[in-house]
Amino acid sequence: MPRVLAVRPDVTLLEGRRACKLISSEGSRAAEPSPKERTSPTMRDSDVRRARAAAMRVAASLHLPAEDTVLLHNSNKLTLRLMPLGVVARVAPATDQVASLEVELAERLTASGCPVASPYPLVPPRPFEGDGFVVTFWTYYEPAAPSDVFSTDYAHALARLHEGMRLLDLSVPHFTDRVKEARQLLRSRERTPALPEADRMLLEDTLRRLTRAIRGRGAAEQLLHGEPHSGNVLITAEGPRFIDFETCCRGPVEFDVAHAPNEVGRLYPGINQDLVQECRILVLAMITTWRWDRCDQLPDGRRAATAWLGELRALLHERQTDSADGPDRVR
Repeated sequence: MPRVLAVRPDVTLLEGRRACKLISSEGSRAAEPSPKERTSPTMRDSDVRRARAAAMRVAASLHLPAEDTVLLHNSNKLTLRLMPLGVVARVAPATDQVASLEVELAERLTASGCPVASPYPLVPPRPFEGDGFVVTFWTYYEPAAPSDVFSTDYAHALARLHEGMRLLDLSVPHFTDRVKEARQLLRSRERTPALPEADRMLLEDTLRRLTRAIRGRGAAEQLLHGEPHSGNVLITAEGPRFIDFETCCRGPVEFDVAHAPNEVGRLYPGINQDLVQECRILVLAMITTWRWDRCDQLPDGRRAATAWLGELRALLHERQTDSADGPDRVR
């Protein structure tokens, strides 16, 4: 699978954590990638062997006649295709607290007709524990080539996803909780020793002001995917399907749209484009902050962070210029 993801408009970047996550195989990802906010270590070889064995044992206990596994991706979670079945197993340490929420959310969204990757229908929709791991089972989707109107399909699929999520009431973090984590990182010089003080102040000020500006608009809030960038979109014969709900949160839909490519944002129906732009700046400030964490594992992450700081300054200058002849949008 392509090992690229993205969050910020018009940036392509190799991503070190989960470039090819669950459900599908080579070539099935959305064409335009985007950077993930944070990175996680991969499983050690010994843990990979144990995780694969755990997936096979759990599959056998559920009468799934798997003969072998194909590794799709190794991160803090292992993604395996069970051969020769149309099943994907996602294997995480038993301490993982997200698997239940992901399966429940995907099951409820599937039932309401939302464009998501579905839990595998021939086993109970829940996590299964074994040998220190938690295993979830998902439908495998054959990859398809993107259509000539993929951005339109992507925008409409995201809108349908939001329609379904609007009806759900789940206890999840607010998008501002993610901002608070970034601000806490900036305040820890021990965790960000290489970050120049002027840049630290810029990031802190941007996170503070943009959060206040976004909240000040009073936009309606709902359950969100959290990171519906193109790395979390599968291209299937039925159209785009969203995966990976582990960062779902609550906030305005514009926060979700800000993670998608610019063209998708322009095609998304009925949203506040000024608010989308503010959310894009906020997301850029957050992902730039994560890159300065001394534990960050993104390849060339520090170089990307330096480039993003320059782009952040340019975007902020553009906002100030735009507001010179009108209301101040970023207070």
